Amino acid sequence: MSAKKKDLLSSAMKRTSEWISSQEVSSDVTVHVGEASFSLHKFPLLSKCGLFKKLVSESTNDSDATVIKIPDIPGGSEAFELTTKFCYGINFDMSTENIAMLRCASEYLEMTEEHSVENLVSRSEAYLNEVALKSLSSAITVLHKSEELLPIAERVKLVSRCIDAIAYMTCQESQFCSPTSNNSNSEVVSKQPVVDWWAEDLTVLRIDSFQRVLIAMMARGFKQYGLGPVLMLYAQKSLRGLEIFGKGTKKIEPKQEHEKRVILETIVSLLPRERNAMSVSFLSMLLRAAIYLETTVACRLDLEKRMGLQLPQAVLDDLLIPSYSFTGEHSLFDTDTVQRILMNYLEFEVEGVRLSNNGVDLAGDMERVGKLMETYLAEIASDRNVSLQKFTGLAELIPEQSRVTEDGMYRAVDIYLKAHPNMSDVERKKVCSLMDCQKLSREACAHAAQNDRLPVQTIVQVLYYEQQRLRGEVTNDSDSPAPPPPQPAATVLPPPKLSSYNDELSKVKRENQDLKLELLKMKMKLKEFEKENNEKKSSTTTTMSSNHSSPRSTASMDKPPLPRKSFINSVSKKLGKLNPFGIPPRGRTKPPKDRRHSIS
Repeated sequence: MSAKKKDLLSSAMKRTSEWISSQEVSSDVTVHVGEASFSLHKFPLLSKCGLFKKLVSESTNDSDATVIKIPDIPGGSEAFELTTKFCYGINFDMSTENIAMLRCASEYLEMTEEHSVENLVSRSEAYLNEVALKSLSSAITVLHKSEELLPIAERVKLVSRCIDAIAYMTCQESQFCSPTSNNSNSEVVSKQPVVDWWAEDLTVLRIDSFQRVLIAMMARGFKQYGLGPVLMLYAQKSLRGLEIFGKGTKKIEPKQEHEKRVILETIVSLLPRERNAMSVSFLSMLLRAAIYLETTVACRLDLEKRMGLQLPQAVLDDLLIPSYSFTGEHSLFDTDTVQRILMNYLEFEVEGVRLSNNGVDLAGDMERVGKLMETYLAEIASDRNVSLQKFTGLAELIPEQSRVTEDGMYRAVDIYLKAHPNMSDVERKKVCSLMDCQKLSREACAHAAQNDRLPVQTIVQVLYYEQQRLRGEVTNDSDSPAPPPPQPAATVLPPPKLSSYNDELSKVKRENQDLKLELLKMKMKLKEFEKENNEKKSSTTTTMSSNHSSPRSTASMDKPPLPRKSFINSVSKKLGKLNPFGIPPRGRTKPPKDRRHSIS
């Protein structure tokens, strides 16, 4: 027992002893209430308490001092002390702090009009109806105190009356309540901020009482979207202390975990159905807590769907949901949950396109979601535990029309390739197939052309599309009319000339590299041809040594074999064509016809 309760019990016993001594009559009954004992007199108790009449009549003790045990009186020894004061006629103050206890204790002790006029039951009822239930804060306090007095508080309808009074007064106070179904200002009201002072007071209630209050408010016409700030305050207070933003062992007792799980599932069931009634960051916080507390699948799927509907409003931190897996084999972030959120958004987007008559900016939302998901991919790409299947599965869900450029996807792919250096060529090709090289910016193309982590095929595609774009720009510049002269005030040196020079220089370098490669191939073929020719020449020499008497063989030895000029000619023709620098060939001039066969 706490020190405070012990002090209350000791002071109560002391005051009771003073009452007894003041009567100058010895006590004839001892009442045990929990750990406290009260030495009292039968007459004042029997005159007002029907329960004492039954207990005394049933007592088998023949001695003068009767012992009675009351272990389960509502409110315990504190409530019994106040009822005893009432029986002895000692004045005390009724307040919102003790009225619930007095009403339940008087009901338990049967202190009704049947035993005494203006007994404690009628007196406590009068105070409830005239004072306690007339004020919103007082009604909330009485309801909060009644939560510890169940089930008798339910039997005397104290809980239901408090809930009905709270619902009535909140609807009178709030801007979100409309008594009629036709509310022409609903759109305007929904945009106003909630400044209701009673929202903080409701957070002291237990979750079951809190739920019943909100349901009673909606039954009286309170708009559901107005419950958002109230639910947010209650969730922030009741779910405080959960380690939902990082990994590690759970630091919560099973009983407390169960209580918080019930609170969270109840809050999710009360969330408004209107879109944008809750912020995405709040929904993300609830989803993290739902995964951490292992709530029902329906609860988590509901939160994922709500986040999917508002995905264009989300930021990166809203999607960085820890996986809460305490082994090193799992990724840091829960990619499966984010994938389901994205699928919910895409389903809503398809439905929105089919029924798009409300002016929603679907194209702008899609572009924002595309950028967000590319940023998310780049964030999780550095995690070595993110499998290829999860990475590509999430990337393939991002619609192509949402990606104006592929720079974000290229950045995510490059980070993933850097974090997974042991991937095979097939896997690297699969990762690089996620991006469209035609939509890369010039800066991204310049980076990709020198990126050793990319497969050769991808680099070739990047160079090819960049070359096509350059040719298209040159064609457009030649076909377009001359631009108007610039204004004198805006005469600045345009940077595209330097960029064009750099692009042309890189183009020349690439073609020069192709020329070197082609020349190397031709040298290799020439070596193979010379090797083959030498082999044939050695075999011919052997044949001539065996048949040296043949005049045909002698004739063949006198003349060397004619070389095959077709291959050399082809080599020279290709080398002549591959002239990226535009330098005219400096060959020897053909001699005149009359000097070709001259021997002088």
